[in-house]
Amino acid sequence: MMLRSAAVLLLLSVALSNAEDLQSKSKVCANVFCGAGRECAVNEKGEPSCLCIESCKPHKRSVCGSNGKTYRNHCELHRDACLTGLKIQVAHDGHCQEKKTEQAAASPVVCYAADRNELRSRVIQWLQTEVVPDGWFVKGSNFSDILLKYFKSYDNGDSQLDSSELLKFIQHNESLIELQSYADQESNKLLRSLCVDALIELSDENADWKLSFDEFLNCLKPGFNPPEKKCALEDETYEDGAETQVECNRCVCACGNWVCTAMTCTDKTAAIDDLTDTGAEMTEEEWNLRVAELNKHQETVEKMKSSTKEA
Repeated sequence: MMLRSAAVLLLLSVALSNAEDLQSKSKVCANVFCGAGRECAVNEKGEPSCLCIESCKPHKRSVCGSNGKTYRNHCELHRDACLTGLKIQVAHDGHCQEKKTEQAAASPVVCYAADRNELRSRVIQWLQTEVVPDGWFVKGSNFSDILLKYFKSYDNGDSQLDSSELLKFIQHNESLIELQSYADQESNKLLRSLCVDALIELSDENADWKLSFDEFLNCLKPGFNPPEKKCALEDETYEDGAETQVECNRCVCACGNWVCTAMTCTDKTAAIDDLTDTGAEMTEEEWNLRVAELNKHQETVEKMKSSTKEA
């Protein structure tokens, strides 16, 4: 009997002690907010501290975390964020969808401002080596003379150089103007053609994609410093080299223009992109129209900037 009484008294003592602890914790933690995934605990000094939740209630309401991991409920997600020290947010209710990786976003081959300027610099250096100063009895040739000689040589008779004629002129000294920005040779050939177009755009005053001799001279004049053009989208401007994605395609800012790939996207549930208000698949015609709109918007922004400077 005495042993049973002692055991009962011990149990009562433990129960009272636990009740006192709970009451003490309730008072100490009354005004303490610990945030999701954490709970208030009382340390040895009787002070409150926020610790990661020891265990969550077992109810099941699956959620997908921003880290791509599925959790049994919100509590488990926030507890994991606390334990790992990572910022994990709820992406959506339910299980995470398996990511499809069979078709990765591709990047277009583009001529960045740095590529264009490098090509231009190499052509100028090559032309400067052909300049001959005047001698005692022989008249030399200056930079303009050299350019006029090549202009007449590659012009088809209309007194203007189009992109194919300008490319032939540049290929006259192919060993000096090789651009090796890409791993494969075909992409580097395309790069050179794109940079020829970018050179035409530099000084094509009447926007006919051809260069008169004066425009040709201005384009390659050593003292000319090409302006840095930016790409515009909505109310923001983007530096050369900036990228954004449209479904499975990628758009790149190059020399002030948006250049996009035009792959057919097989995943019709692609994420909503930065350039359109819908994730629906676009036809090639709609795609080309969208890219044209982007660059038309860019031209409008450039004109507004020019008019502001003149004012």
